[in-house]
Amino acid sequence: MSAYFTSLLAAADLLDVSSILGALIYSLIGVVLFGVAFFVIVKIAPFSIRKEIEDDQNTSLGIIIGAVIIGISMIIAAAIQG
Repeated sequence: MSAYFTSLLAAADLLDVSSILGALIYSLIGVVLFGVAFFVIVKIAPFSIRKEIEDDQNTSLGIIIGAVIIGISMIIAAAIQG
């Protein structure tokens, strides 16, 4: 029983408020940067991305947008991680 409480205390030490707050702040920054990047992509495109994907069922554009989303996410994660 003593080992159980010791492991709980060790887990509580890892979950301090500053770590949780830092994770939340970095997550918020990442989501905002991702939204800005996606907004720029939509504005730069010479056509309506929504129309091409939804109405015209342009699968290749959907794949390219998905790849861009993954790439931006990887860049943001690497920048946050340092």
